[in-house]
Amino acid sequence: MRFLEKAPTIKADMSFLDLEDSVAPREKEAARKQVVSAIRDFSWDDRVLCVRINAWDTKWTYGDVIEVVGSAGTRLDEVMLPKVQHASDVKALDLLLTQVEINAGLPIGHIGIEAQIESTLGLINVEEICSASPRLETVVFGPADFAASMEMPVLTGGVEISEYPGDHFHYVFSKILMAGRANGLQVIDGPYLKIKDLDGLRKYCQRTVALGYDGKWALHPDQVTVVNEIYSPTQEQFDRANQILNAYKNATDVELKGAVMFGDEMIDEASRKMALKFVARGQRAGMAGS
Repeated sequence: MRFLEKAPTIKADMSFLDLEDSVAPREKEAARKQVVSAIRDFSWDDRVLCVRINAWDTKWTYGDVIEVVGSAGTRLDEVMLPKVQHASDVKALDLLLTQVEINAGLPIGHIGIEAQIESTLGLINVEEICSASPRLETVVFGPADFAASMEMPVLTGGVEISEYPGDHFHYVFSKILMAGRANGLQVIDGPYLKIKDLDGLRKYCQRTVALGYDGKWALHPDQVTVVNEIYSPTQEQFDRANQILNAYKNATDVELKGAVMFGDEMIDEASRKMALKFVARGQRAGMAGS
């Protein structure tokens, strides 16, 4: 419980309280009460607050949902479902959440769902999974379980395989990203397990930043600082994006043109869409024009 008390003080966009891998089997049921107390009693800011429940192939899933969602009150925003392999996994959780919300006096649809893709079967079915429920808000890649599912010759998940001439997860990242974006979801990379290796974390963040991921898990406060930095635009990028939006607005509203030169670059509607993403991310990070 003392460890949980630190969570609200860490500057993260989302925090999740875990009932799955970080909790020993004998402690699963007792941990539910601790999680409910943390949700209700701690001074959380406006971050997204989530609980990772146990997967459907365990005996704890329905109890996690009934006890935690039924008791946590309105402050709980989401539940995270690990090891999702079929769209029906998400649909079943949606149905159970509706019943719990009704019995707890919560608005139907109040609780969102995050789905973790952690196996080869989950990846094969990721398109159907990402369209399985209107509650679905985020899809998350789980590198350690996925590496085990693939039988990769590694003992640490989510780190580089130096013998491979490239990024061994590039296809996985791209497939999950496309499925998520096609359904309007946030797409998040999983953890980097070498907690003290911040240079390695920084390098690894660049892989999914370049593709367009929204963020990455952090397991330690020091990792949060790096992740926030890498997944936020630089001040230069933020300012340039605002300048592009202003130039394009002037072109379409005043000059009545569909495309216009901005320095040595032609900008058009596609440029506006790209710039909007940078501005939105910068604003979420608290940035303002320089």
